[in-house]
Amino acid sequence: MKKHSAKVAPVSSFSVSELHAAIIDDTSHSSVSRCLSGITYSNSCSSTRKKMCHMSSTEESSSPMFELESRSPLQRFECSRSNLVQSGSGGEGAQANTENTSENHEKSRCQSCTSTFLKIVWGFLIILSVSSSWVGTTQIVKITYKNFYCPFFMTWFSTNWNIMFFPVYYSGHLATAQQKQSLLQKIRECSRIFGEDGLTLKLFLKRTAPFSILWTLTNYLYLLALKKLTATDVSALFCCNKAFMFLLSWIVLKDKFMGVRIVATIMAITGIVMMAYADGFHGDSIIGVALAVGSASASALYKVLFKMFLGTANFGEAAHFFSTLGFFNLIFISCTPIILYFTKVEHWSSFSALPWGYLCGVAGLWLAFNILVNVGVVLTYPILISIGTVLSVPGNAGKCIRTK
Repeated sequence: MKKHSAKVAPVSSFSVSELHAAIIDDTSHSSVSRCLSGITYSNSCSSTRKKMCHMSSTEESSSPMFELESRSPLQRFECSRSNLVQSGSGGEGAQANTENTSENHEKSRCQSCTSTFLKIVWGFLIILSVSSSWVGTTQIVKITYKNFYCPFFMTWFSTNWNIMFFPVYYSGHLATAQQKQSLLQKIRECSRIFGEDGLTLKLFLKRTAPFSILWTLTNYLYLLALKKLTATDVSALFCCNKAFMFLLSWIVLKDKFMGVRIVATIMAITGIVMMAYADGFHGDSIIGVALAVGSASASALYKVLFKMFLGTANFGEAAHFFSTLGFFNLIFISCTPIILYFTKVEHWSSFSALPWGYLCGVAGLWLAFNILVNVGVVLTYPILISIGTVLSVPGNAGKCIRTK
């Protein structure tokens, strides 16, 4: 009995090892043709399969049926399962890539829609703000004229407030920018509007002087026109500056000729003539129309020359330029109101008698209007800024009706 049991144990051990070796040998042998065909498998295909890949393809192609028949059911099941797993993982990868592409496309569409929606919302807010600030400026000027009529002093005082334009911009930069710059760094960056060397004394006098004169002339003629005409008429006439700007851009800047704009210009000029003819070509009416048209023309010339010499400016450069205009006005034009005061052209009894509340209101609203116009170009579409200026006409008309 002992001998019999000793014989049984080796047989069972031998059969298990033989079966395991046969499975490895058959599996490695059957994998050669697949390796040669360039198909990769999962980890179930062991390294012994890869060692057989050096066999020639002619040897394997000569006995495909033998290889298929020599496989055991266990081998066939394992290789079929590895093929299914690999094909399934490949399909899932392709499907995942397709889903990622569609998700990225949807995200980009959502971002563009959100950006457009925010621009429109900002546009409506800018329209209301621009229109309200311009209407407020015009109405406060009309109220101030009841007790204080010094249009050049009001122009000079309001222009000095442009000095605060750049500090307001820099405060917004400190509040919103992730990479904050020092004040000197920001001034040097924004002063490039004057050239690569920045703002020098020569450029300060050469570039700032003509624009400061045009700026003062525009506002001074506008305030003079408000004395002769109603606020509604002056606002309507001043809106013609867009037509004059197109004509000057076509002549000076050689911009593209557009028939629609020519028609709009002709209609604007026709409206000016009709408004002058309403009360006859005499008296304060024609003088007021001439002053308003002169203000619109000076504004158009200012914008065309700005584009010609300084080009297109971003918000920071515009803020720097406006503050420079304010400093130039304070330094070089302060002598003009002094001369007008001593010559009794614009005279007041004492500084305490000046309506400082109204003067600060006009200057503050004028500054707000200029800031909103430049901010609006960054946040929304430029056409909406023009719409906001045009809406000041019905705004002033409604205010006049309420006053009456």
